[in-house]
Amino acid sequence: MKKQLLWVGLGLLGAACQTKPDPVAADGQLAGATATAVSVRETYLTPRDTADNVDSPTFWVSPAGEPWVIVTAKETDRLLVYNATTGKLLRKYGTTGTALGQLDRPNGVSVVDDLLFVVERDNHRVQVFQLPDLKPLAVFGAELLLKPYGLALHKTAENSYRLWVTDNYETPDEQIPPVGELGRRVRVWDVQRTGAKLSATPAGAFGPTAGPGVLYVVESIYADPIHNQLLVSEELEDSTCVKVYDLQGRFTGQVLGQGLFKGQAEGIALYPCGEKSGYWVLTDQSYEANIFHVYERGSLVHLGSFKGETTLNTDGVWVTPQAFEGFAKGAFFAVHDDGNLAVFDWALLAERVGLKQTCP
Repeated sequence: MKKQLLWVGLGLLGAACQTKPDPVAADGQLAGATATAVSVRETYLTPRDTADNVDSPTFWVSPAGEPWVIVTAKETDRLLVYNATTGKLLRKYGTTGTALGQLDRPNGVSVVDDLLFVVERDNHRVQVFQLPDLKPLAVFGAELLLKPYGLALHKTAENSYRLWVTDNYETPDEQIPPVGELGRRVRVWDVQRTGAKLSATPAGAFGPTAGPGVLYVVESIYADPIHNQLLVSEELEDSTCVKVYDLQGRFTGQVLGQGLFKGQAEGIALYPCGEKSGYWVLTDQSYEANIFHVYERGSLVHLGSFKGETTLNTDGVWVTPQAFEGFAKGAFFAVHDDGNLAVFDWALLAERVGLKQTCP
């Protein structure tokens, strides 16, 4: 999301992220916060086409064992499917429209089991496809969502899922609504699968309407149920950060990136390492100094920062710990300047940043 919305009410501009700073390391220092971001070479970039205006990736392994990375193309209203090992384009899916199987500005995307969830900003809905055929199964949310962008997804039980969707609704003149009207920045659904059918039940909405937990400009969101943490990027100009809530939508008081992010808080990804350990990767989007910040899962201590040799202006990101050909410890995927996808070898990335945890 690049457009900035300027009006937020008297006395609030610049205060969006003024609360507890990043947690400190054991030695009392904000680990890595003042260190220069290390440069990490991309393993490859997919072929570039800025006409697609790509936004967000996700990862899945097909029944045949082929690793896929699926990317939303919000300008051409389609999904792009690549072989994650080689970057070869396998398929383009989608046409513009409102019918089941059609898309209108697809943005956030995520996979659970064989289900692909896609947020469509301009259709004001979520659409679910079954992989590997990309068979459209259901759409929902149009009666509630106004301008949705990102989603977080969690499997709660067999064939049951919890879904969070950010909704960046605006006033008629495309400004941020008054703070008292920001209580629905995140919508929640419980999704149930029964055979080939899906049902989605609204499970509320949240967004503080006072204090440092208010969400002004929202897009990226990601959940970690193990630690009861829900991270949301606050994209308000000159006051950007990532705010931490619990899964019920209560603001924890924790803010990441305050005074550290120089661009705009964007894509969020979680690299799980066993049941409780791992790393968060948070995007500091910029044309000049596009940086990714790494935080320890659970404690949220800042561990270091990196940048790609080529990658700039990143919107969505995804990370997988799953090994596949050429990527023994998984991979990190990042959109490069609206036109293609950059892919990083996690093993190389972890070595360059100095991450100490090893995962199976």
